[in-house]
Amino acid sequence: QVQLVESGGGLVQPGGSLRLSCVASGSTISDYGMGWYRQAPGKQRDFVAYITSGANTNYADSVKGRFTISRDNAKNTVYLQMNSLKPEDTAVYYCGRRLRGSLRYDYWGQGTQVTVSS
Repeated sequence: QVQLVESGGGLVQPGGSLRLSCVASGSTISDYGMGWYRQAPGKQRDFVAYITSGANTNYADSVKGRFTISRDNAKNTVYLQMNSLKPEDTAVYYCGRRLRGSLRYDYWGQGTQVTVSS
């Protein structure tokens, strides 16, 4: 059974930074693409960033230039470095493992809350 556990969320002032981590257990992530999504209250879950097994990345326009996704396969961990945070970045952030050859995700973490407020 694969488990994904996010951490690193919290309360931060506008303009601040946070680094989220997603640690996988039960399976190695090295052969999988991994993504970060977020969900604000009353809204749908939205794409944030994605990293392929070969470490190619892509980002939502709203976070491009501010967020960086990375992976450390030796630690079975994916990161999301978030800089220049804005109040509209407030959400629960989830990491997921994408099925090989598909756009669907087969496993999700439980989420970590990020609140950007003064």
